[in-house]
Amino acid sequence: MVGPSRHSLPQWMSAASRVDFDGAANVSRSDASASPSSPPHRRSSSSDTDMGFGERSLSAAGAAFLSAILVNPLDVAKTRLQAQAAGVPYYPSQPLYGRQMASLCANTILPDIRCSPSCAHGGIFGAEAACPPDCFQYKGTLDVFYKVVRQEGFARLWRGTNAGLALAVPTVGIYLPCYDMFRNWIEEFTTCNAPNLTPYAPLVAGSLARSLACITCSPIELARTRMQAFKEFQNGVKPPGMWKTLLDVLSPHRSTSNHQNLQSYRILWTGVGAQLARDVPFSAICWSTLEPIRRRLLALVGEEGNAASVLGANFSAGFVAGSLAAAATCPLDVAKTRRQIEKDPARALKMTTRQTLAEIWRDGGLKGLFTGVGPRVGRAGPSVGIVVSFYEVVKYVLHQRHMDS
Repeated sequence: MVGPSRHSLPQWMSAASRVDFDGAANVSRSDASASPSSPPHRRSSSSDTDMGFGERSLSAAGAAFLSAILVNPLDVAKTRLQAQAAGVPYYPSQPLYGRQMASLCANTILPDIRCSPSCAHGGIFGAEAACPPDCFQYKGTLDVFYKVVRQEGFARLWRGTNAGLALAVPTVGIYLPCYDMFRNWIEEFTTCNAPNLTPYAPLVAGSLARSLACITCSPIELARTRMQAFKEFQNGVKPPGMWKTLLDVLSPHRSTSNHQNLQSYRILWTGVGAQLARDVPFSAICWSTLEPIRRRLLALVGEEGNAASVLGANFSAGFVAGSLAAAATCPLDVAKTRRQIEKDPARALKMTTRQTLAEIWRDGGLKGLFTGVGPRVGRAGPSVGIVVSFYEVVKYVLHQRHMDS
């Protein structure tokens, strides 16, 4: 087994992947200006750098597609728990349960307040069972899974998947390629001009790339959050899709003035501040953790590495980094969800992330700030692992093909 020295890193890795977080860079000023006869790791770095944006985007979009489908149930659980804490009702009847029961006659049928036909917790009124509100309250991640499947059907665990795919593919298609290129540019620049700053390139590149992706795709994130948070109570009625959800968000702001209509479209970016406040630190923590872990894992393999070792190293590093970043940024995720499910348009436009966090702290304290942390961490770890490993394996395969051709 090859030790984790810098020179044992695989040749296919880019120059950007050869910098350890120990305050020193593998590529010195003299290396940067070396001739074509310089060491192999400098010559081979061009393969990654020369990959086009299209190739990077295709790799990232494929990874995002796979990840969005696999982890969507955890995203639904996280959103439901956070929305419930914000006051979104999952019990279909708004009046007090006891008052409703008092008004029932012997032949009343209440299919609208049953959690499922097989529930034995409620009373029998006429031919139907009426369940108490507790049957509709979520107590944790597994309870969300159980009640969603029981009350709404198994397919509801994938509610918002179409919006998730519409979000994940362009978001990651922008995010990972931009991160890759920003990181390469920043590390090449700092290597020549300020080597002590080179280890911080992943942090800066991740923050910039994530900001660009968040702002671009924020309306789709808004639609997905609302689709997952709100429950359809009427039997046989299909819940609104992504476009209908966005139109419902815009409808209270419609007017005869084209100028006012253009101004009203900013409601589609509700919560973008909270989303940036969540995702930029997430990216900074994630990439700052992921890069040194995967470099050390890949250094253990050295030139003997293959697609399987690339997959394993990147998935392991991504899983650890994603889990840590998700736990650290959970309060900001709760704030984002609360802002995006706000149905009062005037309040939605006036709310700030700071005010929302203060409101959450006042209502639920520390527990409120970390509502849904379990499914969030359970989703983010595998999701980051899948996306990063798939992306890097495709890059590795493309590199091998370039080398063979």
